[in-house]
Amino acid sequence: MKYANHLAQKIEAKKANIGVIGMGYVGLPLAVEMVKSGFNVTGIDLDPNKIDALKAGDSYIQDITDQDLREAIESGRFRPSTDYDLVNELDAISICVPTPLSENQDPDTSYITSVIEKVKPSMRKGTLITLESTTYPGTTEELILSEFNKLGYQAGEDFFLCYSPERVDPGNDTFNTKNMPKVIGGVTPKCSELGASLYQNYVGNVVPVSSPRVAEMSKLLENTFRSVNIAFVNEIAMMCERMDIDVWEVIDAAATKPFGFMKFQPGPGIGGHCIPLDPMYLSWKAKGFRFYSKFIDLAQSINSNMPDVVVSKTSQVLNVYGRSVNSSNILILGMAYKPNISDLRESPGLYLYELYKESGANVEYCDPHAHSFIDDDGEIVRSVPYNKEQLKKYDCMVLVTNHSDFDYQELADLGVPIVDTRNAFEEFDRDHIHKLGTSSKVHTKDHSIAL
Repeated sequence: MKYANHLAQKIEAKKANIGVIGMGYVGLPLAVEMVKSGFNVTGIDLDPNKIDALKAGDSYIQDITDQDLREAIESGRFRPSTDYDLVNELDAISICVPTPLSENQDPDTSYITSVIEKVKPSMRKGTLITLESTTYPGTTEELILSEFNKLGYQAGEDFFLCYSPERVDPGNDTFNTKNMPKVIGGVTPKCSELGASLYQNYVGNVVPVSSPRVAEMSKLLENTFRSVNIAFVNEIAMMCERMDIDVWEVIDAAATKPFGFMKFQPGPGIGGHCIPLDPMYLSWKAKGFRFYSKFIDLAQSINSNMPDVVVSKTSQVLNVYGRSVNSSNILILGMAYKPNISDLRESPGLYLYELYKESGANVEYCDPHAHSFIDDDGEIVRSVPYNKEQLKKYDCMVLVTNHSDFDYQELADLGVPIVDTRNAFEEFDRDHIHKLGTSSKVHTKDHSIAL
């Protein structure tokens, strides 16, 4: 147990050198928090542009200010680098790399396997490895433990292996890396003990579990729970629209119950790295055990089709004004996947943009946070500036992301037809504002039409 005792002493004295691999939404905030708690940290990423920005003190992550980053750099305890040879100097490594889905909706763990291949030649005995990337149950043992076993390493003796799922919510002003409870499960009890002792230095509440598989499963349960409930309320929204009931009023009424109800809201689809992807990791893994989750597949189907529902709603609204989606000028308001951030990962707005374009619309978008994206044709699409007079040229505006920066009073007063997918215009009872999940009343010269 000499390696375990030596590492435990270094952790207690904050003399352990820590590495974070992957300087993205998860890795960079984690690295900065480690530095703040007094550890020396090496941040490794193969993107030289990211490393150059970090060295210059320029943060590209919204949750980390330039000042926070510069203080970390100036402390002398944060070393950004592209060099995997530095692994030889590290006592503990946290892996925070992407785990996307393939075109066939299967887990793509290539980033994890690539990291392990790069770590193996330089890692010394006694190192603690903690995987944070979201993935399916069994990944830590199948992709990491097995590789080090081939080299003769024994977990719990001469190296230590844990899984601790990231719980990052970009733009959340209440919960961050420091105060978010952290689940961690080790391959052996000693692995769990060392992992927990390290993380409790920079995370307020560490929650040990019995194994990496439990920790991996807990992450997927968290987000599959959300996916299923969002899908249910999306279906309720479509039902309410058919029945001429305002789903938003229904949800608010139900939410007054102090127990037994949790408030979820409908929308144009789901975005971010977690909710659109995590359930598919679980569904894929379950099939290997001849278990087929109807809930996951149904939820994925409903949520994935919400952009089509929004396009259909837009078409209905435009028809009342004697127009079709084809050749109409449509403005998407907000492209980020959630309010007040720039993150475009899996944003439903991206899919909506392509659907409108395929339908022949002249589509643009305005987002004060997300300034550009690359469309399916490989072209750079830039946000148009917010200009009150220019907004009048559009035949329809579609509110996708309810940023607080938008002047909803001004937008409502323009009189341009609006499809509101987020209930952002709740305060404005206007005939030209059409909310998702409601049967809109549109007054023409001669009659009233219910959509």
